[in-house]
Amino acid sequence: MSKSIASALLIAVALLACSKNEPAPATSSSAAPTATTTAATATTATTAAPPPAAAPATGTAPAAAAPAGIASADGETSGVKVVVQELKRTSGGTVSMKFTITNGSDKEVGGGYSYGDKDHEIIDHGSVGGVQLVDEAGKKKYFVVRDTAGKCVCSQGVHSLKPGDTVNVWARFPAPPDTVQKITVIVPHFQPMDDVPLS
Repeated sequence: MSKSIASALLIAVALLACSKNEPAPATSSSAAPTATTTAATATTATTAAPPPAAAPATGTAPAAAAPAGIASADGETSGVKVVVQELKRTSGGTVSMKFTITNGSDKEVGGGYSYGDKDHEIIDHGSVGGVQLVDEAGKKKYFVVRDTAGKCVCSQGVHSLKPGDTVNVWARFPAPPDTVQKITVIVPHFQPMDDVPLS
């Protein structure tokens, strides 16, 4: 009897081992074998395929990725973007704004008087003195703080941006009342950014 039990066990193990190599019976879901086959085919195709050839140069600049921030706007030139990284109250009754300008276009942009205040044209050359904050509800506009010589308290020496370039810039403004929690940011040559949180 123990020989017949041992023989039955041996046959059962042999059948079990053989059945693992066989495809699933027709009564099982047909989606599982297809997915397995597709996955195996995809793996083979991915492994066997050579890497794609580099795209030929078309004369356009690579799209520059603008850093993430709390607000952003597109520029008048397609592909140029401004991103507000930080807008916060500081000691001394001012607001500090840090932002980036990214040139994702295929031509050089900005520089010179592009971002300056037209009322301070000569002294604002190469600055971001033309940036403004607007409290829509309070109907008040805040200009960049100026020192006793009339120079903006902001980034100076901002040059034109070549395709793919990004520049980090900043400016200080008089602080609006504490009740103002959101404000519109206006950077020359960009769409206004409404409801930017002021921390």
